[in-house]
Amino acid sequence: MPVRIEEFETGDLPNGPSVPEQVLTYLYANRDKAFTRSEVATGIDEDPNTVGTALSRLKQRDLVRHKGGYWAITEDLERMKDAYELHATTERLDEEDEGIDPEEWDAVAPDEPHPSERDG
Repeated sequence: MPVRIEEFETGDLPNGPSVPEQVLTYLYANRDKAFTRSEVATGIDEDPNTVGTALSRLKQRDLVRHKGGYWAITEDLERMKDAYELHATTERLDEEDEGIDPEEWDAVAPDEPHPSERDG
């Protein structure tokens, strides 16, 4: 959705749910169906290319399924619930302390993946 240039210049931009959040909400609300990228974009009133990027990233996180040209919510609703809780906690923490400085995080983050992220 376009914004007026005055809003852009002042930084007073709309603050609604992100496209990935909208996609997950839409697919969850319609979990008995699968949709094309264009149908999802129409359903949430967003650009199809932006929705396509969101769908691809959500698929990498196993939050949506993809077959042919169709997309659906994951069958693992517990995984989706966990992802939502992590997202909500992260947003709350960001509001409390202005978020994580990526350079500071890189300086102290472990080089090896967490044991739960390792194969086998």
